[in-house]
Amino acid sequence: MVVSRRDDRALLDEAFRPARVAAFPPGEFVGQESFMRASEIRRLAVDAGVGPGVSVLDLCCGVAGPGRFLTSTLGCSYLGVDACESAVDIARERATGLPCRFQVGRVPPVPRGPFDVVLLLETFLAFPDKEALLRQICARLPVGGRFVFTLEAGDPLSGAEAAAMPEADTVWLVPVAELTACLDRVGLVVRRQEDVSRDHLEVVASLIAAFGTHGSQIAARAGQPALDRLAASHRLWDDWLRTGRVRKLAFVTEKDGIPV
Repeated sequence: MVVSRRDDRALLDEAFRPARVAAFPPGEFVGQESFMRASEIRRLAVDAGVGPGVSVLDLCCGVAGPGRFLTSTLGCSYLGVDACESAVDIARERATGLPCRFQVGRVPPVPRGPFDVVLLLETFLAFPDKEALLRQICARLPVGGRFVFTLEAGDPLSGAEAAAMPEADTVWLVPVAELTACLDRVGLVVRRQEDVSRDHLEVVASLIAAFGTHGSQIAARAGQPALDRLAASHRLWDDWLRTGRVRKLAFVTEKDGIPV
């Protein structure tokens, strides 16, 4: 989920990292800034056929914890793209010795391919025009190429919900039926769909507790406003996942030919 519009991601990464490490079970934190466990990331990638000789494009990669994890464990080639220059700097530094490339740039546009697999993990909600993005992604895949993503499924935010959510202009929920219809129109066939709401609820609850435990250290490094924004957004996600207002879904899709 989006942390801040500040460009100093190194400061934020350093400040929040101890809490994130504490919130995940052993072996499940790999530098991700999301609610996904490492085992979930790897399972999706394996289902999508990620492995040696497979080219992977990771959109909105941030500091690329998942991308570096997959490259080191599954042996793929990798391009990560993110609009935040300081996040890409961190990713490059941490990817030393891995077959990773990085590019600073906004999405869209989607870099030209072709790519065997495109990832968009935990950031699909930031795009209001999801069908336009899906068409670009599909155009970068060969027939049989896979698009892997997570989805926050639900009705759009109400006015009151938008007022309560920090940086609500990056939170564009969509009903799952509407999204699957978009996939069909652009030529992407769902090969796997999994409800991960319960797993992500467990993670967000652990993160909230860890932010409380490490709150004074986080505030000393990143400032109290940064901590307050992240804690407020996590409390909303906790409530929405707990009540079913939002469902978290994970998808593996495959390009099936010419879109309708």
